[in-house]
Amino acid sequence: MLHVAVVGSGPSGVYSAQGLVQQSQVPGVRVDVLDRLPCPYGLVRYGVAPDHEKIKSLQNNLRAVLEDERVRFLGGVEVGPGGVPVARLRELYHAVIYCVGAATDRHLGVPGEDLPGSWSATEFVSWYSAHPDSVTDGFVLGARSAVVIGVGNVAVDVTRMLARGAAELNPTDMPQPALTALAASKVTEISMVGRRGPSQARFTTKELRELGALPDAEVVVDPEELALDPAYLDPADLPAAQRRNVEVLRGWAAAPPQGLPRRIRPRFFLRPVELLADGGRVGAVRFERTLPDGHGGVTGTGRYEDIEAQLVLRSVGYRGVPLEGLPFDADRGTVPHLAGRILRDGAISRGEYVAGWIKRGPTGVIGTNRPCAKETVTSLLEDAPVLVRRDVPEDPLAALRAEGLRPVEWAGWQAIERAEAELGASLGRGVVKLPDWQSLLAAARTAGA
Repeated sequence: MLHVAVVGSGPSGVYSAQGLVQQSQVPGVRVDVLDRLPCPYGLVRYGVAPDHEKIKSLQNNLRAVLEDERVRFLGGVEVGPGGVPVARLRELYHAVIYCVGAATDRHLGVPGEDLPGSWSATEFVSWYSAHPDSVTDGFVLGARSAVVIGVGNVAVDVTRMLARGAAELNPTDMPQPALTALAASKVTEISMVGRRGPSQARFTTKELRELGALPDAEVVVDPEELALDPAYLDPADLPAAQRRNVEVLRGWAAAPPQGLPRRIRPRFFLRPVELLADGGRVGAVRFERTLPDGHGGVTGTGRYEDIEAQLVLRSVGYRGVPLEGLPFDADRGTVPHLAGRILRDGAISRGEYVAGWIKRGPTGVIGTNRPCAKETVTSLLEDAPVLVRRDVPEDPLAALRAEGLRPVEWAGWQAIERAEAELGASLGRGVVKLPDWQSLLAAARTAGA
């Protein structure tokens, strides 16, 4: 029997588990999916915006894998310092696939970035998604204007959440404190700012269009700023995705003002150079005007513009972090590998694998994790005839329990789901997420009651 541990229960981890049980030619494969959190699904639960129900429904596909009799979910299991060491996992399993994502944000590297009122977009997303590590509140308190730095899908998500009204947020699974705070928000101006032009923005057209469909917000675009992009005036030669983006922006630029309560302002060719303080917290962002350099990048012009903001959300990408006991490429923010096989000092470390963002970097959409996981699983199964020769415990969970671990198993997760449904019912809403470790673990413990 082949015993495999998958570290991480997001899409890359679950797709890896799925590939193992579907493709394995080894008689009797067993997969333990370990996660630091007591809840599965990774960024599908804690990264997809609450109002994106269709994408969130992907949880149903992931659930089907985790309910397979050959797969076992073990939540609340830390791997690394303070938890199960990497070396210990190698003793307990024939193979380990690390699917730990990219756990930190890239920084702007400009003065004032750490002022109160300046946050990473991930911190904001974690708050309204009820991530149990999110201990921060007060994002929108006292804010009238917000600046979102970045023009990818995460930037569009946080912009949209700032612009939505209470009636639109109430049906979501957003935790009650976040819903209450956003419903009381006084933010009326939201600028979403990129350093390059509209033809180079990273958002998808579907996400972009959603900004124009918000009932209480209008999108205001400056056609002269858009026209700094040579491709804006004639987008015919652009790839289809970029052409559609430009066409949406052109439509907004030509539309008359609607006079709605909130305004979303997509801005381009502005590079942040400093966050300016006002009364001990952020009060504005200073940008330098940029222009295309003719080679796909931009160059500074030495002309500056200050945009008022009591709230700044930085959405300029993610980055992987080292996991103690694994090699790490600090330049790329990934674990070195060959077709998913981890490399130690340039040599394959048989039995150790990676998939997802920690393998390839924070690129692609959720579906990109499927072929990524397939490549890794293929490598592992090629190695399986050798891997299974090594003696490992018949039941790794028994060994983990003997060492004091008390994982949240699938029944515990189901108890959390029931508690969230009951909480929503008590608030007159649908399912409402439990927002903290204490309530999640208390709910999981009722599984044995």
